[in-house]
Amino acid sequence: MRVTADREACVGAGMCALTAPQVFDQDEDGVVTVLAAEPGEDARAAAREAGSLCPSGAVRITE
Repeated sequence: MRVTADREACVGAGMCALTAPQVFDQDEDGVVTVLAAEPGEDARAAAREAGSLCPSGAVRITE
């Protein structure tokens, strides 16, 4: 699994950081930051859920 985020598309809703805090964070402006581009097995389900919840589609999960 590979996790990426389009910081230009991010609207700062924070769903990613709330859903998968081990994979995502937000910078001081509220824009998504990827903490784990290749999350471990224990974080993959949360990363997928965060990708589906992102209102702007900024979070991308590639299997």
